[in-house]
Amino acid sequence: MTFPCINGLLHTINPGGTMARRAGRMEHCGVVGALSFDGRNVVPTLVTGLEALQHRGQEAWGIAIPGREPFKRPGLVSKALEEGFEGLASFKGAVGIGHVRYSTTAKSILENAHPLKIGGSDGFCIAHNGTLERDYLIEYLRGRGLSPPVNVTDTQLLGMGLYENLKDGRDWVEAFEELNPLLNGSFSLVILTSKGELIAARDERGFRPLCLGWQEETSSYIVASESCALENIGAELIRDIQPGELIKIDKNGMKEYRFSDEERHAHCPFEYTYFAHPSSYIEGVNVYYARKNIGRVLAEKYPIEGDVVIPVPDSARPAALGYSERSGIPFEEGLMKDRYRRKGSWRSFIEPEKREEVVSNITPIKEAVRGKRVILIDDSIVRGTSSKIIVNKKLKEAKEVSLLLTFPPIIYPCYAGIDFPTQEELLVYRVCGTINDVEEINKLVGREIGVKFLGYNDVDDLSRGIGIPKDQLCLSCTTGDYSCLKHKPRFKTREEMKG
Repeated sequence: MTFPCINGLLHTINPGGTMARRAGRMEHCGVVGALSFDGRNVVPTLVTGLEALQHRGQEAWGIAIPGREPFKRPGLVSKALEEGFEGLASFKGAVGIGHVRYSTTAKSILENAHPLKIGGSDGFCIAHNGTLERDYLIEYLRGRGLSPPVNVTDTQLLGMGLYENLKDGRDWVEAFEELNPLLNGSFSLVILTSKGELIAARDERGFRPLCLGWQEETSSYIVASESCALENIGAELIRDIQPGELIKIDKNGMKEYRFSDEERHAHCPFEYTYFAHPSSYIEGVNVYYARKNIGRVLAEKYPIEGDVVIPVPDSARPAALGYSERSGIPFEEGLMKDRYRRKGSWRSFIEPEKREEVVSNITPIKEAVRGKRVILIDDSIVRGTSSKIIVNKKLKEAKEVSLLLTFPPIIYPCYAGIDFPTQEELLVYRVCGTINDVEEINKLVGREIGVKFLGYNDVDDLSRGIGIPKDQLCLSCTTGDYSCLKHKPRFKTREEMKG
């Protein structure tokens, strides 16, 4: 399979789906962009891609094409489709970008939904996955004589900074180079320019994922947060967009640039244990098998006695399978999500205000757990609300429950795109403070949750399970080491983060 020229070179993709590399060479939202060289309408492609990325954000979604104001709607993509598109049918363009939103900063209102329009007729639309510290950008813009509104979002500030640099005559690479020292946090983003160009960029640490694909049917390059979107669209995965890389796609083809180089990357392990779709490949690692491997590692780390291994649906299922296979203890689906009521589609971590309501739609299979020693596998404990409900209400028929977590203890807030920005809301911090002894944390948190035994993974075994060296992972939420950020963040309240 061949593609339009990239930097003057013809690239090929082999049957395994990997691109021939040039010499020398990331809560959470989801982004997608597409440009068709055949002039085909890419809006259906964008919608299909956003549906595949719905697990990454369920608050709102939107699409932007040239010459139109961005189309935005609250809630799920499928809801708008069921209601007859409400104007989306008139959206047609050979290039466009899209976004599904889960806010880690700013209020959950439609005005803050992406894509965001920046500047006037010579401006652009931007869609962003990640979190950036606002203060540095505000200071930069004020230094240029601008007065950003108090409630402006991090994405708007990023867009304003880029726009100012473009007005100064810089190209896109130079604009990112100029602004990058102030971009404290994470960004994987797509931009639609007034000239109909598709820009994609990823921060130099690679916190959030971003990948590139090719759809043969429409002769389109596709950029997406995860490869599962490419699969849903019918596109082939070419490669990950590299940390610190910017690509520009226009009618003449695609060009690759670097605006920053950083030897140490900081990929978010939460993508592998919870956020990403199991079918996705991130940094060459399949998410499903990473989760399954972590389950095998947990079985070696905690060879506890039990009658049945049960996952908390849905993200912990592969890890529970891995634990069962390695331990020899039977796997059972002891908890089932209601997939037919709309509430059953919500993810409890993403929409914290609905967490208890979401967990109430998990139904136990009583015959699978009654009178048995249950080994419950979950991806993590953040605030502890869901875990307590599942252990003490959903599994009350069990003889005893032991709980194993694929992710290490979360003790510190995240400032790279996951929605736990304050320590006070974290269960481990409330119960244990900043104790770093995993055995002591296991005992104290296990007592708080109400299980016979609780076992957290540690960073070494998390790294081993995923298959990425720990010095290439961001572990700030469990270690408190924020050295992968440009500046150590100031801990903030949820109200400050949400504006």
